[in-house]
Amino acid sequence: MPGLLDGKRLLITGVITDASIAYHVAQVAQEQGAQVVLTGFGRMSLVERVAKRLPEPAPVVELDVQNQEHLDSLAERVGEHVDGLDGVLHSIGFAPPSCLGAPFTEAPWSDVATAMEVSAYSFASLAVAARPLLSEGASIVGMDFDARVAWPAYNWMGVSKATLEAVNRYLARDLGEHGIRVNLVSAGPVKTMAARSIPGFEELENGWDGRAPLGWDTTDPTPVAKSVCAVLSDWLPATTGSMIMADGGVHATGQ
Repeated sequence: MPGLLDGKRLLITGVITDASIAYHVAQVAQEQGAQVVLTGFGRMSLVERVAKRLPEPAPVVELDVQNQEHLDSLAERVGEHVDGLDGVLHSIGFAPPSCLGAPFTEAPWSDVATAMEVSAYSFASLAVAARPLLSEGASIVGMDFDARVAWPAYNWMGVSKATLEAVNRYLARDLGEHGIRVNLVSAGPVKTMAARSIPGFEELENGWDGRAPLGWDTTDPTPVAKSVCAVLSDWLPATTGSMIMADGGVHATGQ
């Protein structure tokens, strides 16, 4: 029986450890028949070791989204492993410590600019970098955390996610004529390395299970990964510019 992503060629960014949402997306995607290429940043040897834990060891290319040379050469380097792309996952975000947990108004612009560039602008720059490889009908997916409200401690990362949501709409507008879909998956809190770096993350996760109509397990990224794979598949052909919620239903119940 063919898998949901049978024959699809996917570029997945943001794998840091095997607890990363991106890692679980790669795992589910391979189980569903996809060929996967990963990107890594910084500790490349760590990402390469993690890549070998997948059901099928995946190649890793280096990508620093603040490095224009990396972006300009991305298609060529990914093209050494696949002859095109049917999907891209943007699972990249970073904010300096002053942007998280500290008083919101005290973060300097230099730090805010970094958060915005890495967490929001890079969604567009990654789409541009991957564009030469993207086939008609391809799907670009970004990882979001619902930015329609002000969360405790999330501060300028929340503002960056709100910007990401706007970038998503404009990318969907511009890439639609090429048959490329662009969407976000907004996940509930999951215990990843990135989440642990957020001061006060416990405030976000505490009680989420009780508020979620479907319940929520912060230690299990699989429901989010499956949602991402669904959006990467051909089964949402008329969906673009959207934010798909994978949070157990908390967004619908109020806080």
